[in-house]
Amino acid sequence: MRFALRIALAASAIALAVGSSQAQEKTLKIGTEGAYPPFNNLTSDGKLEGFDIDIAQALCDEMKVKCEFVTQDWDGIIPALQAGKFDAIVASMSITPERLKQVDFSNKYYNTPPAIAAPKDTDIKGVTKEDLAGKTIGVQGSTTHFNYSEQTYTDSTVKPYPSAQEYQLDLANGRLDAVNDDVVVLQQWLDTPEGACCKLVGTITPVEAIHGPGAGIAVRKGDDELREKLNAAITAIRANGKYKEINDKYFKFDVYGG
Repeated sequence: MRFALRIALAASAIALAVGSSQAQEKTLKIGTEGAYPPFNNLTSDGKLEGFDIDIAQALCDEMKVKCEFVTQDWDGIIPALQAGKFDAIVASMSITPERLKQVDFSNKYYNTPPAIAAPKDTDIKGVTKEDLAGKTIGVQGSTTHFNYSEQTYTDSTVKPYPSAQEYQLDLANGRLDAVNDDVVVLQQWLDTPEGACCKLVGTITPVEAIHGPGAGIAVRKGDDELREKLNAAITAIRANGKYKEINDKYFKFDVYGG
């Protein structure tokens, strides 16, 4: 009887250990674009890097799950989430009323303003509708920046692009008069040899109805458990210094915003 009891106890201990190990090994699949430096970028050797990637990894560590990243073109990223290709999107996605019809969001994890960039010899003096009248403006499609440009710059030609890298190439080659994107994305590009052609004209005051309160992590509608865990993890890394460590790796100011 005692021998049988010892075997039963040992089996229970093994089962608990295996269960604990499996819990530790749970994988969270994260969708990201991989074409939006310095937030997320796929290097030539196939490695993902950037602020979004480091933040996602820190959140996974906080939640004690393994991060598995999946790259996805921006236009199809929400449908891919809905189809179960991954569990969450960490790709600098602004929280907007339109997107909230399709997905749920965590609290914001950063908030930086949009801006306009143009060639260094431009005659554009500011970022208003009047300043850009008659100009051709490049902007990544299916973004808050595209929506803002279409609604604001009605006297301009607004040209959508699949990715930021493609409008940057056209601006550098003289095929555009200006571009609209997040100020951090534009400044990071302007600081490279490829962006030496151009300059920052100015920042745009965000319109919350268009730009939202910041970038959040998208999850499938009704996935409240994951959303709440992500919110708790965001709060934790803000409090324990991990967020600041990642922030300071990429930026000279706090991108979390007010």
